Amino acid sequence: MHKLATLTTLTALSLGVFQASMATELTVSTWAGPNHGVNTIVWPTWASWVEEATEGRVTVNVVHDMGSPNAQMELIADGVADVTWLFHGLMPGRFELTKLPELPTFEEFSSEAASVAYWRTHNEYFADAGEHRGVEVIAVGVHGPGSLFLSQSIDSLDDLRGKRVRIGGGVMSDISSALALTGVALPPASTYEAATQGVIDGAMLTLEGLRSFRLAEVLPYTVQMPGGFYRGSFSLVMNPDTWASLSDEDREAIESVSGEKLSRLFGYMMDVVDVRGIEFAEQRGNTFVELPAEEIERFQQLAADLPGAWKQAAGAKGVDGEAAHAFFFEQLDAAQGVEGLSADEVIDPEA
Repeated sequence: MHKLATLTTLTALSLGVFQASMATELTVSTWAGPNHGVNTIVWPTWASWVEEATEGRVTVNVVHDMGSPNAQMELIADGVADVTWLFHGLMPGRFELTKLPELPTFEEFSSEAASVAYWRTHNEYFADAGEHRGVEVIAVGVHGPGSLFLSQSIDSLDDLRGKRVRIGGGVMSDISSALALTGVALPPASTYEAATQGVIDGAMLTLEGLRSFRLAEVLPYTVQMPGGFYRGSFSLVMNPDTWASLSDEDREAIESVSGEKLSRLFGYMMDVVDVRGIEFAEQRGNTFVELPAEEIERFQQLAADLPGAWKQAAGAKGVDGEAAHAFFFEQLDAAQGVEGLSADEVIDPEA
Protein backbone atom coordinates (compact mmCIF):
# COMPACT_ATOMS: atom_id res chain seq x y z
CA MET A 1 0.00 0.00 0.00
CA HIS A 2 2.90 2.35 0.81
CA LYS A 3 4.51 1.63 -2.57
CA LEU A 4 1.18 2.21 -4.35
CA ALA A 5 0.64 5.52 -2.58
CA THR A 6 4.18 6.62 -3.44
CA LEU A 7 3.69 5.63 -7.09
CA THR A 8 0.40 7.52 -7.22
CA THR A 9 2.03 10.63 -5.76
CA LEU A 10 4.94 10.46 -8.22
CA THR A 11 2.55 9.99 -11.13
CA ALA A 12 0.51 13.02 -10.07
CA LEU A 13 3.66 15.12 -9.69
CA SER A 14 4.96 13.99 -13.07
CA LEU A 15 1.63 14.80 -14.68
CA GLY A 16 1.70 18.26 -13.11
CA VAL A 17 5.21 18.87 -14.43
CA PHE A 18 4.15 17.62 -17.88
CA GLN A 19 1.08 19.87 -17.94
CA ALA A 20 3.16 22.85 -16.83
CA SER A 21 5.67 22.15 -19.60
CA MET A 22 2.80 22.09 -22.07
CA ALA A 23 1.61 25.59 -21.09
CA THR A 24 1.43 28.05 -23.96
CA GLU A 25 3.43 31.26 -23.60
CA LEU A 26 2.25 34.25 -25.64
CA THR A 27 5.09 36.58 -26.59
CA VAL A 28 3.96 40.21 -26.55
CA SER A 29 6.01 42.67 -28.61
CA THR A 30 5.72 46.12 -27.09
CA TRP A 31 7.12 49.60 -27.61
CA ALA A 32 6.91 53.15 -26.15
CA GLY A 33 9.28 52.56 -23.27
CA PRO A 34 9.02 50.52 -20.06
CA ASN A 35 7.34 53.33 -18.10
CA HIS A 36 4.47 53.87 -20.54
CA GLY A 37 1.06 52.93 -19.18
CA VAL A 38 0.50 50.22 -21.75
CA ASN A 39 3.57 48.47 -20.36
CA THR A 40 2.97 49.14 -16.66
CA ILE A 41 -0.82 48.71 -16.59
CA VAL A 42 -2.33 47.08 -19.70
CA TRP A 43 0.01 44.17 -20.36
CA PRO A 44 0.54 43.16 -16.70
CA THR A 45 -3.20 43.27 -16.03
CA TRP A 46 -4.12 41.36 -19.18
CA ALA A 47 -1.41 38.79 -18.46
CA SER A 48 -2.91 38.22 -15.03
CA TRP A 49 -6.40 37.96 -16.49
CA VAL A 50 -5.26 35.46 -19.16
CA GLU A 51 -3.40 33.26 -16.72
CA GLU A 52 -6.34 33.20 -14.32
CA ALA A 53 -8.94 32.62 -17.05
CA THR A 54 -6.97 29.71 -18.53
CA GLU A 55 -6.02 28.30 -15.12
CA GLY A 56 -2.35 28.73 -15.96
CA ARG A 57 -2.47 26.97 -19.32
CA VAL A 58 -1.61 30.22 -21.13
CA THR A 59 0.93 32.75 -19.87
CA VAL A 60 2.16 36.06 -21.27
CA ASN A 61 5.75 37.23 -21.73
CA VAL A 62 6.25 40.90 -22.64
CA VAL A 63 9.34 41.71 -24.73
CA HIS A 64 10.50 45.26 -25.48
CA ASP A 65 12.16 46.65 -28.61
CA MET A 66 11.47 43.79 -31.01
CA GLY A 67 10.82 46.35 -33.72
CA SER A 68 9.80 49.93 -34.43
CA PRO A 69 6.19 50.99 -33.79
CA ASN A 70 5.31 50.97 -37.49
CA ALA A 71 6.78 47.46 -37.93
CA GLN A 72 4.62 45.82 -35.26
CA MET A 73 1.86 44.57 -37.55
CA GLU A 74 4.39 42.83 -39.80
CA LEU A 75 6.06 41.24 -36.75
CA ILE A 76 2.76 39.68 -35.72
CA ALA A 77 1.65 38.68 -39.22
CA ASP A 78 5.02 36.95 -39.75
CA GLY A 79 4.83 35.16 -36.39
CA VAL A 80 7.93 36.81 -34.90
CA ALA A 81 5.75 37.62 -31.87
CA ASP A 82 2.25 36.58 -30.90
CA VAL A 83 0.64 39.82 -29.68
CA THR A 84 1.25 43.56 -29.98
CA TRP A 85 -0.43 46.98 -29.99
CA LEU A 86 -0.70 49.16 -33.07
CA PHE A 87 -1.13 52.89 -33.61
CA HIS A 88 -2.97 53.07 -36.91
CA GLY A 89 -1.68 56.49 -37.87
CA LEU A 90 1.84 55.07 -38.27
CA MET A 91 0.69 52.95 -41.21
CA PRO A 92 -0.67 55.47 -43.73
CA GLY A 93 -2.64 54.18 -46.69
CA ARG A 94 -3.92 51.06 -44.99
CA PHE A 95 -6.21 52.35 -42.27
CA GLU A 96 -9.10 54.71 -42.99
CA LEU A 97 -11.99 53.29 -40.98
CA THR A 98 -9.91 53.59 -37.82
CA LYS A 99 -9.96 57.39 -38.16
CA LEU A 100 -13.56 57.53 -36.87
CA PRO A 101 -12.70 57.79 -33.14
CA GLU A 102 -9.87 60.21 -33.99
CA LEU A 103 -12.14 62.93 -35.38
CA PRO A 104 -12.34 66.13 -33.28
CA THR A 105 -15.66 66.32 -31.45
CA PHE A 106 -15.29 69.40 -29.19
CA GLU A 107 -16.90 67.29 -26.47
CA GLU A 108 -15.34 65.87 -23.31
CA PHE A 109 -15.53 62.12 -22.77
CA SER A 110 -13.30 59.48 -21.24
CA SER A 111 -10.94 57.34 -23.27
CA GLU A 112 -12.41 54.34 -21.45
CA ALA A 113 -15.90 55.05 -22.77
CA ALA A 114 -14.56 55.86 -26.23
CA SER A 115 -12.62 52.59 -26.35
CA VAL A 116 -15.71 50.58 -25.42
CA ALA A 117 -17.76 52.39 -28.06
CA TYR A 118 -14.99 51.82 -30.59
CA TRP A 119 -14.88 48.06 -29.90
CA ARG A 120 -18.62 47.78 -30.44
CA THR A 121 -18.39 49.82 -33.64
CA HIS A 122 -15.46 47.77 -34.88
CA ASN A 123 -17.43 44.56 -34.43
CA GLU A 124 -20.59 45.97 -35.99
CA TYR A 125 -19.09 47.77 -38.99
CA PHE A 126 -15.32 47.40 -39.45
CA ALA A 127 -14.28 43.83 -38.66
CA ASP A 128 -15.10 42.46 -42.13
CA ALA A 129 -13.59 45.37 -44.08
CA GLY A 130 -10.13 43.80 -44.20
CA GLU A 131 -8.02 46.61 -42.78
CA HIS A 132 -6.56 44.22 -40.19
CA ARG A 133 -6.03 41.38 -42.65
CA GLY A 134 -3.23 39.12 -41.51
CA VAL A 135 -3.83 39.56 -37.79
CA GLU A 136 -6.56 38.80 -35.26
CA VAL A 137 -7.98 41.86 -33.47
CA ILE A 138 -8.40 41.17 -29.76
CA ALA A 139 -9.15 44.77 -28.65
CA VAL A 140 -9.15 48.37 -29.81
CA GLY A 141 -8.43 51.61 -27.98
CA VAL A 142 -8.66 55.38 -28.10
CA HIS A 143 -6.25 57.78 -26.45
CA GLY A 144 -7.19 61.03 -24.74
CA PRO A 145 -7.50 64.55 -26.14
CA GLY A 146 -4.66 65.22 -28.56
CA SER A 147 -2.77 68.42 -27.75
CA LEU A 148 -0.05 70.64 -29.17
CA PHE A 149 3.19 70.86 -27.24
CA LEU A 150 5.32 73.84 -28.29
CA SER A 151 8.69 75.39 -27.59
CA GLN A 152 7.10 78.87 -27.64
CA SER A 153 3.68 80.15 -26.69
CA ILE A 154 1.05 81.30 -29.20
CA ASP A 155 -1.84 83.74 -29.09
CA SER A 156 -3.77 82.51 -32.12
CA LEU A 157 -3.87 79.67 -34.62
CA ASP A 158 -2.11 81.93 -37.11
CA ASP A 159 1.01 81.69 -34.96
CA LEU A 160 1.21 78.01 -35.85
CA ARG A 161 1.63 78.60 -39.57
CA GLY A 162 4.82 76.94 -40.81
CA LYS A 163 5.80 75.54 -37.40
CA ARG A 164 7.65 72.22 -37.67
CA VAL A 165 5.50 69.89 -35.60
CA ARG A 166 5.80 66.19 -34.99
CA ILE A 167 2.79 64.24 -36.28
CA GLY A 168 2.02 60.54 -36.25
CA GLY A 169 -0.43 60.13 -39.10
CA GLY A 170 -4.17 59.51 -39.15
CA VAL A 171 -6.41 62.48 -38.44
CA MET A 172 -3.34 64.23 -37.02
CA SER A 173 -2.14 64.69 -40.61
CA ASP A 174 -5.46 66.26 -41.63
CA ILE A 175 -5.35 68.61 -38.64
CA SER A 176 -1.75 69.52 -39.40
CA SER A 177 -2.69 70.50 -42.94
CA ALA A 178 -5.71 72.50 -41.78
CA LEU A 179 -3.50 74.48 -39.39
CA ALA A 180 -0.84 75.05 -42.10
CA LEU A 181 1.79 73.28 -39.99
CA THR A 182 4.89 71.68 -41.43
CA GLY A 183 4.30 68.10 -40.34
CA VAL A 184 7.33 66.01 -39.38
CA ALA A 185 6.59 62.29 -39.24
CA LEU A 186 8.21 60.82 -36.11
CA PRO A 187 7.45 57.97 -33.72
CA PRO A 188 6.67 59.24 -30.21
CA ALA A 189 9.92 57.96 -28.72
CA SER A 190 11.98 60.06 -31.17
CA THR A 191 10.17 63.30 -30.34
CA TYR A 192 12.19 64.26 -27.27
CA GLU A 193 15.49 64.10 -29.14
CA ALA A 194 14.09 65.99 -32.13
CA ALA A 195 12.83 68.77 -29.85
CA THR A 196 16.13 68.91 -27.96
CA GLN A 197 18.07 69.30 -31.21
CA GLY A 198 15.70 71.94 -32.59
CA VAL A 199 14.54 69.71 -35.45
CA ILE A 200 10.94 70.43 -34.47
CA ASP A 201 9.15 73.38 -32.89
CA GLY A 202 6.49 71.24 -31.30
CA ALA A 203 4.59 67.97 -31.29
CA MET A 204 1.08 66.64 -31.57
CA LEU A 205 0.58 64.02 -28.89
CA THR A 206 -1.78 63.12 -26.12
CA LEU A 207 -1.28 64.56 -22.64
CA GLU A 208 0.33 61.41 -21.29
CA GLY A 209 3.28 62.18 -23.58
CA LEU A 210 4.23 65.08 -21.35
CA ARG A 211 5.51 62.48 -18.92
CA SER A 212 5.92 59.15 -20.71
CA PHE A 213 7.97 60.72 -23.51
CA ARG A 214 9.34 63.53 -21.24
CA LEU A 215 8.05 66.23 -23.56
CA ALA A 216 7.29 68.56 -20.65
CA GLU A 217 11.06 68.91 -20.26
CA VAL A 218 11.64 70.24 -23.78
CA LEU A 219 8.29 71.65 -24.97
CA PRO A 220 6.99 73.78 -22.07
CA TYR A 221 3.82 75.15 -23.67
CA THR A 222 0.71 72.99 -24.08
CA VAL A 223 -2.17 74.15 -26.28
CA GLN A 224 -5.44 72.30 -25.80
CA MET A 225 -8.75 72.24 -27.62
CA PRO A 226 -12.08 71.22 -26.01
CA GLY A 227 -12.31 67.48 -26.59
CA GLY A 228 -8.84 67.55 -28.16
CA PHE A 229 -7.46 68.60 -31.52
CA TYR A 230 -7.86 64.92 -32.36
CA ARG A 231 -7.85 61.51 -30.70
CA GLY A 232 -5.75 58.45 -31.50
CA SER A 233 -6.81 54.98 -32.66
CA PHE A 234 -5.12 51.73 -31.59
CA SER A 235 -5.70 48.02 -31.88
CA LEU A 236 -4.30 45.07 -29.94
CA VAL A 237 -3.73 42.13 -32.25
CA MET A 238 -2.66 38.49 -32.24
CA ASN A 239 -1.08 36.23 -34.83
CA PRO A 240 -3.92 34.17 -36.38
CA ASP A 241 -1.91 30.93 -36.34
CA THR A 242 -1.23 31.41 -32.64
CA TRP A 243 -4.93 32.03 -32.08
CA ALA A 244 -5.90 28.92 -34.08
CA SER A 245 -3.35 26.77 -32.19
CA LEU A 246 -5.09 27.37 -28.87
CA SER A 247 -7.70 24.95 -27.65
CA ASP A 248 -11.35 25.92 -27.88
CA GLU A 249 -11.39 26.18 -24.10
CA ASP A 250 -8.44 28.56 -24.00
CA ARG A 251 -9.70 30.69 -26.88
CA GLU A 252 -12.99 31.09 -25.06
CA ALA A 253 -11.15 31.95 -21.84
CA ILE A 254 -8.95 34.56 -23.54
CA GLU A 255 -11.96 36.06 -25.33
CA SER A 256 -13.61 36.54 -21.94
CA VAL A 257 -10.76 38.86 -20.84
CA SER A 258 -10.14 40.51 -24.20
CA GLY A 259 -12.55 42.23 -26.58
CA GLU A 260 -14.58 44.87 -24.81
CA LYS A 261 -12.95 44.17 -21.45
CA LEU A 262 -9.42 44.67 -22.79
CA SER A 263 -10.55 47.70 -24.81
CA ARG A 264 -11.97 49.20 -21.63
CA LEU A 265 -8.68 48.53 -19.84
CA PHE A 266 -6.73 50.29 -22.59
CA GLY A 267 -8.97 53.35 -22.36
CA TYR A 268 -8.84 53.32 -18.56
CA MET A 269 -5.05 53.35 -18.77
CA MET A 270 -5.08 56.32 -21.15
CA ASP A 271 -7.29 58.31 -18.78
CA VAL A 272 -4.99 57.57 -15.85
CA VAL A 273 -1.74 58.43 -17.62
CA ASP A 274 -3.18 61.65 -19.07
CA VAL A 275 -3.77 62.89 -15.54
CA ARG A 276 -0.23 61.93 -14.58
CA GLY A 277 1.13 63.70 -17.64
CA ILE A 278 -0.59 66.94 -16.68
CA GLU A 279 0.66 66.66 -13.10
CA PHE A 280 4.20 66.04 -14.35
CA ALA A 281 4.05 69.16 -16.57
CA GLU A 282 2.57 71.33 -13.81
CA GLN A 283 5.33 70.28 -11.41
CA ARG A 284 7.83 71.61 -13.92
CA GLY A 285 6.06 74.91 -14.29
CA ASN A 286 4.81 74.31 -17.81
CA THR A 287 2.21 76.68 -19.25
CA PHE A 288 -1.18 75.49 -20.45
CA VAL A 289 -2.30 77.95 -23.12
CA GLU A 290 -6.01 78.77 -23.35
CA LEU A 291 -7.00 79.97 -26.79
CA PRO A 292 -9.74 82.65 -27.08
CA ALA A 293 -13.26 81.48 -27.92
CA GLU A 294 -13.01 82.87 -31.44
CA GLU A 295 -9.94 80.71 -32.10
CA ILE A 296 -11.79 77.62 -30.94
CA GLU A 297 -14.63 78.51 -33.29
CA ARG A 298 -12.11 78.97 -36.11
CA PHE A 299 -10.73 75.50 -35.51
CA GLN A 300 -14.24 74.06 -35.51
CA GLN A 301 -14.73 75.56 -38.95
CA LEU A 302 -11.36 74.22 -40.16
CA ALA A 303 -12.31 70.72 -39.00
CA ALA A 304 -15.93 70.83 -40.13
CA ASP A 305 -15.37 68.80 -43.31
CA LEU A 306 -13.50 65.93 -41.68
CA PRO A 307 -16.53 63.78 -40.68
CA GLY A 308 -17.98 64.01 -44.18
CA ALA A 309 -14.65 63.09 -45.75
CA TRP A 310 -14.39 60.09 -43.41
CA LYS A 311 -17.90 58.91 -44.30
CA GLN A 312 -17.03 59.09 -47.97
CA ALA A 313 -13.82 57.11 -47.42
CA ALA A 314 -15.78 54.52 -45.41
CA GLY A 315 -18.27 54.18 -48.25
CA ALA A 316 -15.41 53.43 -50.65
CA LYS A 317 -14.55 50.49 -48.40
CA GLY A 318 -18.09 49.18 -48.42
CA VAL A 319 -19.01 50.53 -44.99
CA ASP A 320 -22.05 52.70 -44.31
CA GLY A 321 -20.18 55.68 -42.89
CA GLU A 322 -23.27 57.58 -41.83
CA ALA A 323 -24.58 54.61 -39.85
CA ALA A 324 -21.18 53.75 -38.33
CA HIS A 325 -20.61 57.36 -37.27
CA ALA A 326 -24.03 57.53 -35.59
CA PHE A 327 -23.55 54.10 -33.97
CA PHE A 328 -20.20 55.08 -32.47
CA PHE A 329 -21.65 58.13 -30.74
CA GLU A 330 -24.71 56.20 -29.58
CA GLN A 331 -22.42 53.63 -27.98
CA LEU A 332 -20.24 56.39 -26.54
CA ASP A 333 -23.25 57.84 -24.74
CA ALA A 334 -24.21 54.37 -23.51
CA ALA A 335 -20.68 53.56 -22.30
CA GLN A 336 -20.41 56.82 -20.39
CA GLY A 337 -23.51 55.88 -18.44
CA VAL A 338 -21.92 52.71 -17.06
CA GLU A 339 -19.48 52.50 -14.17
CA GLY A 340 -15.97 51.86 -15.45
CA LEU A 341 -12.94 50.04 -14.10
CA SER A 342 -11.61 50.89 -10.67
CA ALA A 343 -8.00 50.98 -9.49
CA ASP A 344 -8.38 47.78 -7.48
CA GLU A 345 -9.26 45.84 -10.65
CA VAL A 346 -5.99 46.52 -12.43
CA ILE A 347 -2.25 46.16 -11.87
CA ASP A 348 -0.77 49.64 -11.57
CA PRO A 349 2.53 50.18 -9.72
CA GLU A 350 1.69 53.86 -9.15
CA ALA A 351 -1.88 53.48 -7.90
